[in-house]
Amino acid sequence: MKSPKNPNRPRGGRPPKPETERLKRRLVVCLTETDYDALCRKARVAGLVCAEYARRALARSIVRARMTPEMLTLLRQLTGMANNLNQLARMAHVAGYGRDTATLAALVDRIDALLTRIDKLP
Repeated sequence: MKSPKNPNRPRGGRPPKPETERLKRRLVVCLTETDYDALCRKARVAGLVCAEYARRALARSIVRARMTPEMLTLLRQLTGMANNLNQLARMAHVAGYGRDTATLAALVDRIDALLTRIDKLP
């Protein structure tokens, strides 16, 4: 680039960044001292300044939506079924497999159906 006063003389200094790389927006985040110290410690280990570490963490993070009430209900049902399956499996090992296979198969089918419902939730 040429200097505005003397077009034949090159300008000194660092060349300007492209428009896409300029940092224009600010985001104010309040942290506790403990959280801030942890962030800066992780940044130091990564060899970055705190702001750059936070920027990269934001860009690569995955935010999961909160569980809906329906999802929580299904999860509780699944937990209960898993406990029942464990108890039935323990009894089947003690008493022999012949007696409880129908009950175990029915419970496994119910668990599969519940997992299918959970997969279909948004």
